[in-house]
Amino acid sequence: MTVISMELIQKLREATSAGMMDCKKALTETNGDFDAAIDWLRKKGMASAAKKSGRVAAEGLVATVSTGKQAIVLEVNCETDFVAKNTDFQNLCTKVATEALAKGANTVEKVQTLTINGKTAQETLTELVAKIGENMNFRRVQTLSVTNGLVATYIHNAVTDTTGKIGVLVALESTAPADKLSALGRQIAMHIAAARPEALSRADVDTSNLERERAVLVDQARASGKPENIIEKMVEGRLNKYYEEVCLLEQVFVVDGESKISAVVENAAKDAGAPIALKAFTRFALGEGIEKNQGDFAAEVAAMAR
Repeated sequence: MTVISMELIQKLREATSAGMMDCKKALTETNGDFDAAIDWLRKKGMASAAKKSGRVAAEGLVATVSTGKQAIVLEVNCETDFVAKNTDFQNLCTKVATEALAKGANTVEKVQTLTINGKTAQETLTELVAKIGENMNFRRVQTLSVTNGLVATYIHNAVTDTTGKIGVLVALESTAPADKLSALGRQIAMHIAAARPEALSRADVDTSNLERERAVLVDQARASGKPENIIEKMVEGRLNKYYEEVCLLEQVFVVDGESKISAVVENAAKDAGAPIALKAFTRFALGEGIEKNQGDFAAEVAAMAR
């Protein structure tokens, strides 16, 4: 029999908002398989169809830098918010992101070997670790570029002009005027920061996520006792709703609460007098998917043991 740890129960509870005992039962029923436990809870109606990003846990900064047709987003982690407020740390994040964009460093390994003031970026970071006394690391990096048009950037919860808690890139391919593209790109980037899309379009949705969602929806529909032909229609309807939630082009624009993002782009193209294609986007939220112990979980564990 698989031993279910308290840490795993906590992780499942944070990801689903389900009750502690329900989380324990779900993990027991699925032999400790975390993803299967989420599906088990959803099928029982005990958890919402929440994205699996989990709780934001790490401290640090996300930096964005753009040169117009290309841009970069870089996440650098540290242990406490105190360090994130340190100007040396902030300056290093921006300097490394700028150098990485200039040198085409699009992986963490390439970022670490960049030369910053005669030393590698990793050596510079290590020196800052020794100075401040707290662990730090380059966590992830991504670049976007276009042939014509621009890559817009946006920083949410900004600490400086180029660093903050959420960084977004939006690639717009077009011959439209730069000021028109810049305004559109910023609006869409702000939407992405708030709405957290997972894919650009239906074609970009991860197939494993889609099949998993379909399986959950089928089980939920069958629980209604409807005939199979009705169940299929119910599932397709709910899948359309799923696409509207996770696909950027199908999401409702948070600014007006009515238009889909695809329509926002089309209207902007008409206004600019040139076609505009939303080619790609990237959203980095600080600490996304990293675990960190929270709150007074020990008291709840003690209550379970009684």
